[in-house]
Amino acid sequence: MSTDSGIDRARLRSLAERERTTFTERHPRSAGAYKEADHLFGRVPMTWMNKTAADFPIYLDRARGNRITDVDGNEFVDFALGDTGAMAGHSPAPVVEAVTRRISDLGGLSTMLPTEDAAVAGAELARRFGLPAWSFALTATDANRWAIRLLRAVTGRSKILVNSYCYHGSVDESLIVVGPDGNGMSREGNVGAPTDVTRTSRVAEFNDLEGLERELAHGDVAAVLMEPALTNIGIVLPDDGYLAGVRQLTRKYGTYLINDETHTFSAGPGGATAFWDLSPDVVTIGKAIGGGVPVGAYGLSRELADALSGRGDLDLVDMGGVGGTLAGNPVSMAATRATLEHVLTEDAFTHMIGTASAFAAGISKIIDGYGLPWSVSRLGARVEYRFANPAPRNGTESARSADGELEDFLHVYLANRGVLLTPFHNMALMCPETTMADVSRHHEIFDAALKELTA
Repeated sequence: MSTDSGIDRARLRSLAERERTTFTERHPRSAGAYKEADHLFGRVPMTWMNKTAADFPIYLDRARGNRITDVDGNEFVDFALGDTGAMAGHSPAPVVEAVTRRISDLGGLSTMLPTEDAAVAGAELARRFGLPAWSFALTATDANRWAIRLLRAVTGRSKILVNSYCYHGSVDESLIVVGPDGNGMSREGNVGAPTDVTRTSRVAEFNDLEGLERELAHGDVAAVLMEPALTNIGIVLPDDGYLAGVRQLTRKYGTYLINDETHTFSAGPGGATAFWDLSPDVVTIGKAIGGGVPVGAYGLSRELADALSGRGDLDLVDMGGVGGTLAGNPVSMAATRATLEHVLTEDAFTHMIGTASAFAAGISKIIDGYGLPWSVSRLGARVEYRFANPAPRNGTESARSADGELEDFLHVYLANRGVLLTPFHNMALMCPETTMADVSRHHEIFDAALKELTA
């Protein structure tokens, strides 16, 4: 596994300093806004917005489709797309129309009453993912938390198993990794953990069926919570037969299986669940299904829904821990229905996946042309270039292959020339408005960056 990424470090640092200087010169209003934000913790609305390749974040003025314009008037081709939240594009017209009608014509932003939009959205999610019973949240993190509580209740088991370096939002049980001795340990940087994560969770490497079975054999795992492909540590794709093996083992040990499709929704209209013909007991999802409006959801198998509904000892109505006053509100339901019916359609995914395939092929050709030890991974409409070849097979390998200096350089180099990647890694996501001209623009800049790096 390459750790130096095949790049001269002195040259990299010199070029990075030049690019950061250019960034500062081109974003005076963003710099000023950041400096003046004294009453925001970390100077940003959410502290993860400080993940930037420069010394301050870009401040948004407006966004439409796959274009963003900042407060300094700089326009960007956006391949970040809100780290999946804007996979439908920024402010897609059907969503804007549905939300505007709900707010202006009908009224009722938050009523704690059901709407017909929710039933239509639930039916569409059931059609796409194959699970019949759906409930809504405000975020995928909430959907995961609620699913965990339900499965602990129905099994009487306490522990949740996840993959090392997975991403399921800020779910406490997911912040566990495989340590150097092969045992689970708290993930570095875990903030204010309420308890030792090894008391609530078990962990296995992605693509490791032997390790998974070893952990499940303890008999205390209520559910395996997993992404069908790891995404937030860089895309890690499943080996042939791995996902089928996971399903076989969970059934063998009486453990439920949750597919978190929040990022893997990029695989197609029914996410990785439909694309790879998977059969989970629960699907959780969020971000993209609301077209940019906050929403999360979880879907249950009929067997599981019936088992839970028949439990008179579970308070599923009042203080049972599976609700939220604003969840399922009329605005988010209108947005979700519009997104699923009119924006992230089968035709849209055909276009997005075709564009992503061209993106991946072009990047591979450029990397090969410079003889760099890098690789490219693609999951439907999502593409990632990795500083390792072959591509990592699990989360620990993926974490070890990271190169923060090189990543930051490429991000600021691209930003200075009008292209944005997701700030967390080298992920490029396509939306319905992404064009081949946008792909070519990225590749032109990427090629220029590598030419300077390898000169």
